[in-house]
Amino acid sequence: MRAIRAGSIALLVVSLLAGCGLVSSSGTFHAAKLVDGGQPLDGAKLVVTSKSFTEGVLLGKITATYLAAAGADVTDLTGAPGSASSRQAQLNGDADILWEYTGTGWVNYHNETETIVDPHELWQRVHDIERRDNDLEWLPPSNFNDTYAFAASGPTAQRLKVKSLSDVAALPVNDRTFCVDDEFFSRSDGFIPMLAKYGIPYNDPSGVPSGNVTRMDAGVVYPATAKSAPCNFGMVYTTDGRVKNLNLTVLEDDKKFFLPYSGTAVVRGAIIDKYPELRTLLGTISERLTDQLMQDLNGRVDIDGEDPSDVAYDWLKSEKLVT
Repeated sequence: MRAIRAGSIALLVVSLLAGCGLVSSSGTFHAAKLVDGGQPLDGAKLVVTSKSFTEGVLLGKITATYLAAAGADVTDLTGAPGSASSRQAQLNGDADILWEYTGTGWVNYHNETETIVDPHELWQRVHDIERRDNDLEWLPPSNFNDTYAFAASGPTAQRLKVKSLSDVAALPVNDRTFCVDDEFFSRSDGFIPMLAKYGIPYNDPSGVPSGNVTRMDAGVVYPATAKSAPCNFGMVYTTDGRVKNLNLTVLEDDKKFFLPYSGTAVVRGAIIDKYPELRTLLGTISERLTDQLMQDLNGRVDIDGEDPSDVAYDWLKSEKLVT
């Protein structure tokens, strides 16, 4: 990254960002070479974007670093604020590659309400719609699923003998205490429908009374859950680094309420057709990504304060993909 952070590059990135309405996290990444020395993308010009949250930026940096090592001339537009700007840039043809989530594609982009619990089936449905309607290729999904879940502190999970949400539903009413953020509380596929699915309806004296639910900022949910105060169970994202750092126990969604949110590299159709090598290169990254790995990488940024570009480069080196 430091080698690429030159004044002319910075000015170029700023002008590109202004042109398509994106704001980059830094526009920089480490220079590297493929371990095998090949240059399958020699001469390719690619624009990599991402959403602004940590995991999105990390995936963008990993992708930009690896594809540049494979010989591509990569413009780094990672860190676009919100989902809309990075998505719209790709739809407009201003960005070529973006990591997305199958659940996001299904619910947010196509307003589908059917719950499809099989990750591959959901990916296939989204893949087919996106290629037909938007000429976007959703490559085969990775092995990580950044979906909603509920967690408890390790001691609380042991004390209450809970491993699943059905176990929570079997607890006495007074033990069914939850911390959630406002967005999840209000979602049509969020907290209240989830309670109904598990037979403990919201604001019901024999289910989950309203006084058992504390609504707070999403970032505060994690430490509150770790302290088991004011709640035994908190809403988390399964790949968040704080899950591991705070020793939280993620409960099984045994009735399969939550949609899969499998991480997937999305490439513009014209680009994947022009550079079919991208299927293999991006697949090499995708097949290595797991929930545990993403927790570790996210934690290095959010908890340890490392730069996403450094984390991306270190991981690629540790996998012996670049040097």
